[in-house]
Amino acid sequence: MPAGHGIRTFGRSMTPADYKVLLVDDDPALLRLLSRWLAGAGYSVRTAADGRKALDAIELECPDFLITDWMMPHVDGMELCGKVREMLLPHYVYIVFLTVKTGAAEMIAGLENGADDFLTKPVSKGELLARLKSRSRVLELERRLSLMAHTDSLTGLLTQRSFYESLEKEWRRSRRSRLPLSCVMMDLDFFKQVNDVHGHPAGDSALKFAAELLMDNCRVSDTICRYGGEEFCVMLPETRENGAAVWAERARSRLAALRIPVGINYLNVTGSFGVAQCRDDTQTSEELVDLADQALLCAKRMGRDRVVCYTALADAAEPQLSCSARHGAIFAGKLARDVMAPLTVCLREDDTIEEAAGFFLQFGIPATPVLDADGALAGLISEKDLMATMVSPECRQRPLSSTMCSKVICYEEVTPVRVIHEFLCRVSIRGVVITNQGRPTGMITHGSLLRWFHDWIGDKRLMPGPQTAHSDLQTALPSGGNATVASGE
Repeated sequence: MPAGHGIRTFGRSMTPADYKVLLVDDDPALLRLLSRWLAGAGYSVRTAADGRKALDAIELECPDFLITDWMMPHVDGMELCGKVREMLLPHYVYIVFLTVKTGAAEMIAGLENGADDFLTKPVSKGELLARLKSRSRVLELERRLSLMAHTDSLTGLLTQRSFYESLEKEWRRSRRSRLPLSCVMMDLDFFKQVNDVHGHPAGDSALKFAAELLMDNCRVSDTICRYGGEEFCVMLPETRENGAAVWAERARSRLAALRIPVGINYLNVTGSFGVAQCRDDTQTSEELVDLADQALLCAKRMGRDRVVCYTALADAAEPQLSCSARHGAIFAGKLARDVMAPLTVCLREDDTIEEAAGFFLQFGIPATPVLDADGALAGLISEKDLMATMVSPECRQRPLSSTMCSKVICYEEVTPVRVIHEFLCRVSIRGVVITNQGRPTGMITHGSLLRWFHDWIGDKRLMPGPQTAHSDLQTALPSGGNATVASGE
């Protein structure tokens, strides 16, 4: 597996070429001299003329060694050292002071402020290289221990906790610089069947191959983790949702073509991908991952082996219902056909925008399934979709097939309502289509669930005897239970 993406491999001893050095001094001649010595020894070297520029360089790429002068304009060495120790960095930075200050008091102050070592000016080439070589052994041990603590032992990817640390740092940079940031959640399809049919060693092999494929698909700036089980999460900095969708589609197609050796045979796996971009109303980095997870959940409901973008499903401004497991009893024994709003008439994909507008005005509903010529489900059209096409008078004759959303969340009539309720609690879309052998027969939306809940409460109140088991549900309604529910969501 290649190194990079926040992960290092240690199958061999590290060499100077594996270490990055940042030199900071306001003396250009000394910077050139030290750079020549270190580059000649194989180190990767960058320079900065003062502490302020050094902080910018560290923010851009974290070095392994920071060799800094003590006395500098703007931000001196002591202040630079203190700020570096306060930064959230991917690994430990070994700080060496270049100074003419050799008194015990100065050295104690430097060590207390976060310095690791001192080199007295004028600097000796031999001493400089010897000290870096000696300290490299300490850094290599630190890297090994860090690798064990922050990476998944099976795939070598970051753990979920380490991923969130990197995501939080990138989240802050994105907010500060107003740069796009996207996240992709991926889940291996039917992974339990792989373990059950082929055994856990085959499942482990599939996870490792999938991890390596995703890594190969990443840029150096991207970060990937094993989120848990067969789920992976990828952070794509400076990438909009459409670009992240292209990345995910490329990874999906390569995964579907992958042949994983299992004994003398080969195993094929597919993956479902959810993509989301940080939006203006996304409040935390964890919420960004949750949006991608919602899109992933929808991708799995749509049939798996596909990429679904969050913005293609719903407007994030839509409020989400809160779900509580203790309320699940009200759906006991209820199937989708018991709760759905039946469809009496539907639009067809060759109907025009003008006809659809009249349909919505007549029936007072915000969305409806669209059928193909054979009466099977072809897509979903909403008032919002129609509004997006209102750009010219000519658009009124366009067929719905050019405007409708072909990605539709469907459940069969015999699906327990509890399953659909939990799904709608997790995602921001407002409803799902209910089908019978591929043909739409109804819809379940936030509104239809609320109406059913309101009727259920009314039935319970008409029943004689104590109702303590459901008293907590009744208090959820306004006084007297008279809730106003908008019709035809």
